[in-house]
Amino acid sequence: MATLEQLRAQDAWTKAADGIARHGKDYVNDAKGLPALIMNSGLMQVMAYLEDKGGRHHTLAQHLRLWLQGRFRQQITNADFEPFMQALMHATPADYQAITAEAFAWLRWLRQMAAARNGNED
Repeated sequence: MATLEQLRAQDAWTKAADGIARHGKDYVNDAKGLPALIMNSGLMQVMAYLEDKGGRHHTLAQHLRLWLQGRFRQQITNADFEPFMQALMHATPADYQAITAEAFAWLRWLRQMAAARNGNED
């Protein structure tokens, strides 16, 4: 049975391939900057920003929402933007913190996998 870290890595590997196939190096750069954006502004604000921007930002947000929905099925029953945001708005403080922490954990893998799949050595 795979560990949680292995599951994160596997999912990030797959999502990175999809994001790069659709958006190229822009996806890689966005994945690298997303943790800092969340740290500075908060998960809900950043998810709303990504949705508003559309395009490659929407793809990145969708990838993150899908992972979080898979990890928090009781709290997040739908990975589409509006139900996801509603779930965050109604989450307990402890659940919201756990979801945000999981977002950071998954994004650490996505940053590395996207860079590796794109041929970067950063």
